Amino acid sequence: MVVMAPPHHGKNQVFLGTFIHSVKLGELQYMHDAMVCVDASGTIVAVVPQVNPKDFRETLVQKLPSWEPQDLVVTAAEEGQFFFPGFIDTHIHAPQYPNAGIFGKSTLLDWLNKYTFPMEASLSSLPKARRVYASCVRRTLAHGTTTAAYYATIHVAPTNLLADLCLSTGQRAFVGRVCMDNPDVSPAYYVDGSAAESLRRTRETIEHIRRADPAFALVSPILTPRFAPSCTRDAMARLGALRRATGLPVQTHISENAAELALVASLFPECASYADVYDRHDLLGARTVLGHAVHLTDPEIALVAARGAGVAHCPCSNSALTSGEAPVRRLLDAGVGVGLGTDVSGGYSGSVLEAARQAALVSNHRAMPAGKWADVPAEERERAKLSVEEVLHLATRGGAGVLGLQSKVGGFEVGMEWDAQLVGLGLVGEHPDENDMADRGNVDVFGWETWDERVAKWLFNGDDRNVKKVWVRGRLVHERERT
Repeated sequence: MVVMAPPHHGKNQVFLGTFIHSVKLGELQYMHDAMVCVDASGTIVAVVPQVNPKDFRETLVQKLPSWEPQDLVVTAAEEGQFFFPGFIDTHIHAPQYPNAGIFGKSTLLDWLNKYTFPMEASLSSLPKARRVYASCVRRTLAHGTTTAAYYATIHVAPTNLLADLCLSTGQRAFVGRVCMDNPDVSPAYYVDGSAAESLRRTRETIEHIRRADPAFALVSPILTPRFAPSCTRDAMARLGALRRATGLPVQTHISENAAELALVASLFPECASYADVYDRHDLLGARTVLGHAVHLTDPEIALVAARGAGVAHCPCSNSALTSGEAPVRRLLDAGVGVGLGTDVSGGYSGSVLEAARQAALVSNHRAMPAGKWADVPAEERERAKLSVEEVLHLATRGGAGVLGLQSKVGGFEVGMEWDAQLVGLGLVGEHPDENDMADRGNVDVFGWETWDERVAKWLFNGDDRNVKKVWVRGRLVHERERT
């Protein structure tokens, strides 16, 4: 069965209040008492600053005279609330969701065999896959994730199911059937039978998604060689040819772990580097999303930049699996686009906000004067740090650029689609009731904080309790129940 993309509600919408978005790396724009108008297709058609919320209909008539002021859906931010672009998760493994937080003391290759491959293989069962995937999609929406780049499993029907669930719930997504046909690296119970079979199964998932969403307006297939060691040269070459023929995006892993680097070198001795493996098989190009990139060399970074590929920075899993600290500033300075990935379940949380705060903290490690970065000049170490504004850029516009969606999502501008979240922070009254047990989240705002400070408190203390509503293409896809 093919699930078709749901229709829009057919109403124009007006949003009133404070809007915060990144306009460039390191700079947030604050628009107070503003009005954003979204048409029935989910597209922003007007952004009007300084609007009196009591008289907004008069302004609306002047700005959009063809709209019927009485036939609108109006959402006004309350005190302590603001609109922020939806988060973009550039790297998440949906079938690993039940294992989030479970990684023990293992490193990457051991963790794959102990936890990951058995869990993924078990999702050949459609009832189990539905249970896991529905929970994963709902949880990420609750965290404010409006776009997710999902790795599925090697199975066709469960991968199709994941795409169907994204369509029915309304989450924007890239869904990839994982390709892994190398029997010397992949477990015997979880491997494609051949390169030809891997390509055939991938085409089946592509056609399923094409039937459900012909323009890939909400859900798109994405070619997904798991990582170079799990694929034969033949499989990667076939996927590279498919990329050239279709223009579809690609997602894979690169340079995550020291043992992985050694394995790649032993399997592909003819290649100059890990990045060169993908480049030789025509998998490195615009809309290629490279997960991790922790240990890329300068020549590899230059190659990635030259090909227009991007990086999914996954600080939570890089720390959890002791893989290392990715050189985000070096990547950005070299012109490589960078987004954030939760990398569930190497990462312990499906929250992009958590990934953003960890990105800031991990960058501080690269600035510390002792340890393995001690030989780096002090000025260069200091530049490695990522600010609040920078990590929130990576969580929105940065991820949009990596996925080729920079003209569609990531900000509040005319012509972009309304992928947004309404964020609410807890306001502390002048005389708080000591017996008040209501759960208003982990962020307390006292009223004397600047807006910069409020956003910083949200970054470092916020969670899904602060996400009050979420929209994708204008459709309300999540609403938190009031307490």
